[in-house]
Amino acid sequence: MPSFDIVSEVSIQEVDNAVNQAQKELASRYDFKGKKYELILDKQKAEMKLTADSESHVVAMADIVNSKLLKRGIDLVSLDVEKIKPVGGMQLSQSIKIKQGIETDVAKKITKAIKDAKLKVDTQIQDKQIRVSGKKIDDLQLVIAMLKEKQQEFKIPMQFVNMKN
Repeated sequence: MPSFDIVSEVSIQEVDNAVNQAQKELASRYDFKGKKYELILDKQKAEMKLTADSESHVVAMADIVNSKLLKRGIDLVSLDVEKIKPVGGMQLSQSIKIKQGIETDVAKKITKAIKDAKLKVDTQIQDKQIRVSGKKIDDLQLVIAMLKEKQQEFKIPMQFVNMKN
């Protein structure tokens, strides 16, 4: 039976490349000369940490990182941005987590949207992805088209992988 998987994944390597580009830009910017700042990517936790001595510098760092991520094709919807917090020593910090996989509540909304479309397909939530299977490939293609239209509604970037006939 034909099937495909719906996933929401962000390439950590692309995020790493964007962070490296942002660090190079920050090193050359006049407003950051002589200032104390830090931009760190923890690949295991899929989290970025921005630290600077003023809120405006943290915001500027976040803007630079966001622009580099967009240039690398990473959807900013996949970022979970926390509020700027003081961390001591006159330093402020902001954590940005990179969402990997589809959360259960979002997976249920996606599954409900597929069922509401009244197409002859079955869905299964498997860990952090959704498997969609049906008798006709045309039905599966309709599901993909419908989900691409409603992607903003679910607030996650979606990829459609493992298409099997």
